[in-house]
Amino acid sequence: MKSHHHYLNRHFKDLHWSEKTIDSTEFDNCTFSGCNFSHAHFMQCKFHECHFIRCNLSLIKVAKCSFFETLFEESKAIGINWTTAAWPNIKLGSPLRFQKCILNDSSFLNLSLREMIMTECKAHDVDFREADLTQADFSHTDFSNSLFNQTHLAEANFAEAINYNINIFQNDVKRAKFTLPEAMSLLQHLDIELLN
Repeated sequence: MKSHHHYLNRHFKDLHWSEKTIDSTEFDNCTFSGCNFSHAHFMQCKFHECHFIRCNLSLIKVAKCSFFETLFEESKAIGINWTTAAWPNIKLGSPLRFQKCILNDSSFLNLSLREMIMTECKAHDVDFREADLTQADFSHTDFSNSLFNQTHLAEANFAEAINYNINIFQNDVKRAKFTLPEAMSLLQHLDIELLN
């Protein structure tokens, strides 16, 4: 992939860009299907209204990249440090959406991603500490061993989500939605004894 290119309304299929470096490239309204980007280095790239379908994005670098209305669907996005991307100073809705993705071992530490969509995903060992995820949709997602601390989760939707460990005293969960029986885990941080 050459640097300093601008791609508009393109459909990339079955690309193998593993370990490649893509620098200062803009993608507008592009679709990526069945592509392998594992270990690729994206540097100062812009993704505007792009759609990744069944792609392997594991361990990609996103240094100073910007995202707007970007959807990842049925993709592997393991081990990504999203904090290195370029995020707008104005806190609008989340520029990222994930559906049926594997997001294990990734970091969203201290990011403002209000209204983020992360539905039917595997999000094991993911760092959400100090992030603003107000009004996020996390329904049907598995949060095994993920970290929530000083996280803004007001009005977030955890319907049918599982394996989350959220301390209600250390996170803002006002008007967040949870479903039983998984919501019982929220009680573990209370100094109470549950009886059968």
